[in-house]
Amino acid sequence: MRNAYSSVFAIAAILFVSTLTAAQEQETTRVVAAGGISVAGWKGKIDASEEAKGQVLDNAKFSKDGPALQFTTGPAVTYWNPANTSSGNYTVKATFKEPKYMNLNDHPHPYGIVIAGNDMGTDQQSFLYCAAYGNGSFIVRGFGPAPFQLNGRGSLNPAVNKAAGPGDPVIQEIAVSVKSDKIECAINGTVVGSYDKSAVVTAGKLKSTDGVYGLRFAHNTEGLVTDLTVTKQ
Repeated sequence: MRNAYSSVFAIAAILFVSTLTAAQEQETTRVVAAGGISVAGWKGKIDASEEAKGQVLDNAKFSKDGPALQFTTGPAVTYWNPANTSSGNYTVKATFKEPKYMNLNDHPHPYGIVIAGNDMGTDQQSFLYCAAYGNGSFIVRGFGPAPFQLNGRGSLNPAVNKAAGPGDPVIQEIAVSVKSDKIECAINGTVVGSYDKSAVVTAGKLKSTDGVYGLRFAHNTEGLVTDLTVTKQ
């Protein structure tokens, strides 16, 4: 029975990845009206793949809504404040709210925490991010400066909240921790991914786990971020 359950789950995961990949390849990146960055001290950079398609940073919008940071994309983009750095062992966390799940897209797109940013804003930038989808899955990826994957194109996990349906709200608390020998991603209080630091801080991946922390949003997403904090361990 256990083997049968595992097989069904594995097949479901393969179908999920295949469907998501096909949808990502078909969807056109939007252009956000009156875009740009209006939050003091913050900077951003869209992905090189988006730049190759003629997209620019001002085609996404990063602003404030009261105490919350508000994002609307456009191209896939990474935002950071150069003053926000951490080193050693630490945890960066924030709460992400997608008020209307899939409001700007025809399939789920992720958003999450960035850590270990170095050479940010250049073509040599490196960083790692853990991001959640509103369908119960998550993804851990990075740039070093070429993209690299730590859990493929995403994994389903029961800790990740699911929206009731398109247009409904979904909230995720995402935290990324650097420990002496591990990098961990926790979503809604549960560790969903754990990776050996030695396998991530290496040629073609991260330069270091010390660096800037920030936020990551896939293309055609919108939502709010609150309580972005870093805690030393």
